Amino acid sequence: QRADDIHDNHLGSSQGVRTMRAQRHIPPFAKRWQSDETGGVLVEFAIVVSLFLFMLFSVIDFGRLAFSHVAAEKAVQLAARKAIVRPPACTGVPDRYARGDVPNGTPVPRFGTSCRTASYVCAPVATVSCAGNAANSTADEIWTQISPLLPSNAVIGDLQFSYSFDANLGYLGGPYVPMVTVSVNLPQFQFASPLGGLATAAGAAGAGTLGSPITYPVFSVSYPAEDLAAGEAG
Repeated sequence: QRADDIHDNHLGSSQGVRTMRAQRHIPPFAKRWQSDETGGVLVEFAIVVSLFLFMLFSVIDFGRLAFSHVAAEKAVQLAARKAIVRPPACTGVPDRYARGDVPNGTPVPRFGTSCRTASYVCAPVATVSCAGNAANSTADEIWTQISPLLPSNAVIGDLQFSYSFDANLGYLGGPYVPMVTVSVNLPQFQFASPLGGLATAAGAAGAGTLGSPITYPVFSVSYPAEDLAAGEAG
């Protein structure tokens, strides 16, 4: 047993000597590189920071997107409610209902007869649509009220007004009562932060398109215009 121990100690000493001799031949810069772990820490730090920034800016940007979406819906509702009690924002919308084509042998309807009494009582009116224009007092008033709720790059021309005939509204000879539709088509939403680059830096694959502009849906609301009279029914 003692002989074996002496042999093992001698072998270990020999290996230690060889290791020390090999280390003497390692250049100094290689020794520093072998023991330096700063680069690994920096890589880990960059990944963690990129992930943190991605999460932070995602919350901010998607919060902005959600807020602008809700604000645009509210703005269109306010615009439609204002439009139904104001003069038309478009030219070409008639003031009153004209009599329709009465079939032969059918009594001519009296003025004041409800349009819904028969299809020939009130003549159908073509739908009139137009974009918002500051020269129109109604469009300008509506835009002044709702523009603070919309993105800063939206313009009055993004508003769209439409006046369409509804046979269940109004009466012959009375004020024209159309269905009023107000819509807004906003410019694309622009992200303020480079989410795609941050996601890629954090290790995500194929995230280059993340953070690209997003197209809003068309926000639209329809209400019947205000009818202040009931015709011959009183």
